[in-house]
Amino acid sequence: MNEKKFWKSADKSILKSMPNPNESSYENRIKSEELTFLGVDQQPDFGKVYIDFYADKKVIELKSLKKYFYQYRDIIISYERLINVVYDHIIEVYEPVRLRITMEFNVRGGFSSKLTIDSDWEVRGGKEQFNDWKNQKDTW
Repeated sequence: MNEKKFWKSADKSILKSMPNPNESSYENRIKSEELTFLGVDQQPDFGKVYIDFYADKKVIELKSLKKYFYQYRDIIISYERLINVVYDHIIEVYEPVRLRITMEFNVRGGFSSKLTIDSDWEVRGGKEQFNDWKNQKDTW
């Protein structure tokens, strides 16, 4: 029988980086429509993840990001914990100028959820220097 894996078992060492070839920041928008994980009821949950990444010295090696997300297929985690764990891991590994993550979760029990976290927010220690999120219209 498989041992239950909880959110603390998520392994950030899977994430690999490459040197930023430009020595300056730029926006890299990454989307995955295949986010799969075990919800707190140990039932499969599905969603999409959108990452806005402003590189500093390192950029994301996309193959490792795919493998990183694959590990969540066997990890029991809530939506709210998932977005925070992923955010913390990407910040720690890549040290970007800015990181914004949005996750949209499929309907379950008649409800869908959309969560966003942004390093530019003052509450996250940001300087609110980009301000693009303040006037962003929700596309739902």
